Amino acid sequence: MTTFRLEVDGMSCTSCAARIEKKLNRLDGVEATVNYATERATVNAPDGLDPQDLVEVVERTGYHARLHDEAAPGGADHDDHGGLHGATSMRRRLLVSAPLALVTVALSMVPAWQFDGWQWVTLAAATPVVLWGAYPFHWSAALNARHGTATMDTLVSVGVSAAYLWSVYALLFGGAGAIGMQMQWQWFADGPATHEIYLEVAAAVTVFILAGHYLEASAKKRSSAALRALMELQPQVDVAPGDTFTVRPGERIATDGVVTDGGSSVDEAMLTGESMPVEKTVGDPVTGATLNLSGRLVVRATAVGADTRLAQMTRLVEEAQEGKAEVQRLADRVSARFVPAVIGLAAATFAGWLLLDGSVTAAFVASIAVLIIACPCALGLATPTALMVGTGRGAQLGILIKGPQVLESTRRIDTVVLDKTGTVTTGRMAVVAVEPVEPSRETELRRFAAAVEAPSEHPVGRAIATLAPPEEVSEFANHAGQGVSGVVDGRTVRAGRPSWVGHPGSAHAGTTVAVEVDGRVLGTVTVADTVKETSVSAVAALRDLGLEPVLLTGDRRSVAEAVAREVGIERVEAEVTPEDKLRTVQRLRSEGRVVAMVGDGVNDAAALAAADLGIAMGTGTDVAIAASDLTLVSGDLATAVVAVRLSRATLRTIRGNLFWAFAYNVAAIPVAMAGLLNPMLAGAAMAASSLFVVTNSLRLRRFH
Repeated sequence: MTTFRLEVDGMSCTSCAARIEKKLNRLDGVEATVNYATERATVNAPDGLDPQDLVEVVERTGYHARLHDEAAPGGADHDDHGGLHGATSMRRRLLVSAPLALVTVALSMVPAWQFDGWQWVTLAAATPVVLWGAYPFHWSAALNARHGTATMDTLVSVGVSAAYLWSVYALLFGGAGAIGMQMQWQWFADGPATHEIYLEVAAAVTVFILAGHYLEASAKKRSSAALRALMELQPQVDVAPGDTFTVRPGERIATDGVVTDGGSSVDEAMLTGESMPVEKTVGDPVTGATLNLSGRLVVRATAVGADTRLAQMTRLVEEAQEGKAEVQRLADRVSARFVPAVIGLAAATFAGWLLLDGSVTAAFVASIAVLIIACPCALGLATPTALMVGTGRGAQLGILIKGPQVLESTRRIDTVVLDKTGTVTTGRMAVVAVEPVEPSRETELRRFAAAVEAPSEHPVGRAIATLAPPEEVSEFANHAGQGVSGVVDGRTVRAGRPSWVGHPGSAHAGTTVAVEVDGRVLGTVTVADTVKETSVSAVAALRDLGLEPVLLTGDRRSVAEAVAREVGIERVEAEVTPEDKLRTVQRLRSEGRVVAMVGDGVNDAAALAAADLGIAMGTGTDVAIAASDLTLVSGDLATAVVAVRLSRATLRTIRGNLFWAFAYNVAAIPVAMAGLLNPMLAGAAMAASSLFVVTNSLRLRRFH
C-alpha cells in the first residue's frame, strides 16, 4: 500500500468532507479519510495506483485537489489557490460587501432618509453584495443540491436569493419602484403585498454570514502553523549520512547522529520537556535541533531529512491533526432539516393559494414570503457575535481561543492530561536545599558554591549561582559529565556530582551538587524544578469541574510522583517520549474519555494536536502554541480553569442564540403562508431577533 496526501480546496462544511471521502473509498482497494479542518485527504491506495486518479475523483465530485507537497509541511496556503471559502476570499468579499450593505440597510430602515428613488439606490448597492459577495454560498448550495443535501450555505443562498429576486420583481412589476414610495407600517397585510422590498435583508444576511465564515477560515488557515514551526527548528545544514560535523557551545545539532569526539551537556527539552540537560560523550546518540550547551562535540550523522527524529515528530503532529475528531457545525445540523422543511412549506403555500385563489401572483407572493421570513438574519449573527465577544473577553483574561470548534470540545471534556515541566511546575531550576556538613559553615558553602558555578551555562549552575553575590573566579574549568572547578579567593573549589567530589549525596528529590574547597567537602546543594504557586488550587478547581487530572511527563518516575502528591494528582505517566505522550492521549480517547491536554513544549505538540482540546501555555514554545486550540498567555494553570468555564459559557450563549434565531421564523411562517404577513412586521421581527442575539452575546463581557 502507498499513502498519498491531497490538499483539497472548496469544502464549506463537514458534509463536503464526507462526500469526498465516500467517492474516494469507492475506488478498489482505497481507504481514505478527509479532514475538513486541515483541508486534507489521506489516502492508502494499492501500489501502482496513479495519484492523479485520486485528484480526478475529487475534481469530479466538485472540488479542487492537488498532491500534498512534503517540502511544505502543513500544505500551501489554500487561499493562494483561489479557494472560495478561504480566509483571503472571505475577507475581500466582506470588505467590499459591508459598506454596500450598510447603505442598503440605512436607507431601508430609516424612513426619514428615504428620498425620491431611494429604492433604486438600494438595488444598485445590494446587487454586487448578493451576486458577488454571496457567491460562495450560492456555489455551495448548488453543489449540495446536486448531491441531495442542505447546509447552512443552502439556507443562506435560498433566503438571500428569495429576498433579492422578490425585491426585483416588486420594483419592476409590483409598484415598489414608484418614485416617492416609502415603507408603510401596519400589523397585518390584507393579502399578499407586492409593493414592499427586502434588499436590506439580502445584503445584511450576506455580510453577517461572510463575517462568520471569515472567522472560521482564519482559524483553519492557522492549522498548519505547528508543522511549520517544527520544521523551522531544524538547522539548515547540508549533511549526508556518515558525514561528521562539529557542534560548538550554543549551537543546535544539525541532524541525528552519534558523538565521535568531545563531551557536553545537551538541552533535550524538545524531546523530554525537561529543563535538566543530558550529558553526552563519545558513543552517545544525539538528536537534530537539540541545543549544545557547554562543550565541543564532533558528531557522525546517522539520519537526515525525513528520517530524523524531528521529522518523525512532525509527522506525528500532522497525523494527529488529521485524525482529530471533527465537530460538525450546529447550524449545519439544524439547516439540514430546516431548509428542506421551509422549501416544502413554500411549495405547499404556492399550491394552496393556486388552488384556493387561482391567482398565480398571489401564490407566488405568499410562497416567497415564506422563504423570506425563514431567511437566517439572526442565525448569521448567532455564532460570530458570541464568538467575537467570548474570544474578546478571553483575550482580556489572557486566553486565546482559536475557533468555534474549540467551544464544542470543552463542553464534553472529562479528563485533563497535564504536562509536568512548565505547566504544573515552573520549568526553571531553583535551589530547594542547602546542607552543610557543619551547620556553622552554611554561609561559606553558599559563597563558594555560587562563585564557582557563576561562569557555568548549565541550568543547575545558574540556579546555584543565585545563592550569594558574584565573586571573581580564575582557572575555571568545565568537566563534562562531572562538574566544574576554579580558584576563588586563592582557594581551589570543585562542585559537581557527589561521587566525583567524594560525598554520598542527598535524600532530596532533584539534582544534588556536592561542593569541595581545598580538598575538604563543605556540603551539598540540591536543585529541582519547583511547583507553581497556583497549581494546587488549579488542580482542585479542575476536579470541581468534573475533570480527572493525569500527570504526564518525560521526567523520572520518582520526581513525577513527588510532584503529583504535592498538587493532588493520583494518576501519573512518567518517563514517556513524545510518541508515548501521543499514545497516552489516544489510549484515553479509545477508552471513551474526552481529553484535554495542557502542555508547553515541542514534545507536547503531537499530544496537543491529538487531544479533543489542546491547551498551550503562552510561556511555552511556538510549536506547542500552534498545535493547540487554546493558549493561556500567562502560563498559569489556574487560567485553564477559567478557559474551560468561559468556553462553556460561550457555547451556551451560541446555543441560546440559535434557538431564538429560529424561533421567530417558526412563529411567523404560518402567518406568511396565510398571506397576512406585513413586510414591515417581518422586518421588525428580524430586527428584534438580531437585537436579542447581539444583546445576549454581549452578556459574555461580564464573565469573570
